[in-house]
Amino acid sequence: MTANDRLGVSFDDPQATLALWDYRRQVADLYHEVRALDPEEGWHHWREGRRHLFATHSQSAIPSDRRDLFEDLPYFPYDPSRRVVATMRPVEASSIQLPHSGDGTTPARAFGRLEFDLGGDGHTLTAYWLEEYGGGVFVPFRDETNGSATYGGGRYLLDTAKGADLGDDGDAVVLDFNFAYHPSCFHDPQWSCPLSPAANRLDLAIEAG
Repeated sequence: MTANDRLGVSFDDPQATLALWDYRRQVADLYHEVRALDPEEGWHHWREGRRHLFATHSQSAIPSDRRDLFEDLPYFPYDPSRRVVATMRPVEASSIQLPHSGDGTTPARAFGRLEFDLGGDGHTLTAYWLEEYGGGVFVPFRDETNGSATYGGGRYLLDTAKGADLGDDGDAVVLDFNFAYHPSCFHDPQWSCPLSPAANRLDLAIEAG
C-alpha cells in the first residue's frame, strides 16, 4: 500500500480523488454545523451525519460490500462531564513519526500541551501538527477502554486536516470526548492509519464517543 493509498487518494482515478475531496468537505461542514449547536444537540447531529456518510459515501471506511447491511456505528451514551475546555501550553517543538496500524508512519511535530480536568483529576494530551496533508492539528489519545470496548490503537479527538474541529478561543481548546472516534482502520484493515503514541495515554476509562 502506497502513501497515496493511505490517504484514500488514487491519482490514477480522478473521480475517486474528487470523491475524497467531497467527503472531507462534508465532514468539515458537519463540524461547522456542530459548533453552532448546543453540545448534546450537536452530538446527535454529528452522529446522524456520520451515519449517513458511512452508509452512503464512496469514501466511507465501511467496505462497499458491507454498506447495504450497515445501520449505525456504536456509541457510548452522551456524557456532559466528558466535555472540557483545555488550556494549550507551549512545549519545545519536537518531531515524531506517528506509528501506523499497517505500513508506514506519519511525520508530525509536537507543538503544545493540552491541560484539562477530567474525572476530578488533571490530565494532559500532546497536540501535534501533521507534516503531511498540508498540515493540521491532530490530537489522538489512548485510554483504559482500548482493546476491550474501543480499538486498541486509540481514538481521535481532533484532526483538523480532515475537518474534525470543535473550536478554540485563543489558548482554550474544546475537547469533547463524546466526539471521540475510531480511525478508518478499525472499520477496515485495508487502511493504514496513524495511531496514538503511548505518551498520549489517559489513565482512566473514557466511556464516551
